[in-house]
Amino acid sequence: MSLQTPMSPSRPISSRTFNLPSSSSSDTDGDDDPNNLPFPTALPRTDFLSPSFDAASYLSSLSDRHQTLEDLRQDLRDRSAAISTELLELVNANYTSFLSLGSELKGGEERVEDVRVGLLGFQRVIEEVKGRVGDRGREIQGLNTNLGGVRREIETGRRMLELSDRLELLEIRLALDGAEIDSDESEEDEDEDDSQIVGSSATKLAALAKNYTTIQALADDIGRDTPYVKKLTERITKCRTTILLDLGTTTKAAKKAGASGQEKLLKLMAIYATLDAQKEAIKALKGA
Repeated sequence: MSLQTPMSPSRPISSRTFNLPSSSSSDTDGDDDPNNLPFPTALPRTDFLSPSFDAASYLSSLSDRHQTLEDLRQDLRDRSAAISTELLELVNANYTSFLSLGSELKGGEERVEDVRVGLLGFQRVIEEVKGRVGDRGREIQGLNTNLGGVRREIETGRRMLELSDRLELLEIRLALDGAEIDSDESEEDEDEDDSQIVGSSATKLAALAKNYTTIQALADDIGRDTPYVKKLTERITKCRTTILLDLGTTTKAAKKAGASGQEKLLKLMAIYATLDAQKEAIKALKGA
């Protein structure tokens, strides 16, 4: 049976009664007697203690309860007030116990002191470990820095050796300081299209210019201010001067050759650009 509310405001209904329909007008005394209606039992307190308690679901489950909605509300309000009273009494009782807790605690000072001393000792050990770890970290950092310096020095040494080898090879190919050029190499450097023109072949001059620019790049990587590079600067400059002299002579010869020397002349201009010697190229062309 669903929850019922008063049907008519002109006829008040008892908060604990229902109006049940009768089959005849003669049955009046028994139907109007509220003592004949079933009185609802009190709501179990355990119903509200469920972890999954849901108010809407719980109210829906009370559809068969013989009680008006207003009585149900009043019952819930009474129960809420009773719970609030119990909670207040519980808080007051525990609060009194809490206030007396400090006076009831006695002894234990020695145990507390032992724990404090142990914690202080543990703290000192941690500080010592942290100090050793920090020292070890700084030591490793210093070793890494030294290792980086050693690696840079090794790389610099390798570039110095390469610079020396390339410079020596370039001097040999330029026949500086009485060095002799291998005859087979000279023949391989000759170009078929400019064999009739006086001077070195464009292929040979391009290879010499490329070797020179590689030497210049190595000197820049090592550092122009290092004593080793300063010591080799004169030799490097002499190689450049020799290449430009040979290039100038060949340029003049190619220009004099006329149409047959135009292709070689273009190759020689590219070699001037490789050596970053545009001014020398203009002088060579004007002086031809």
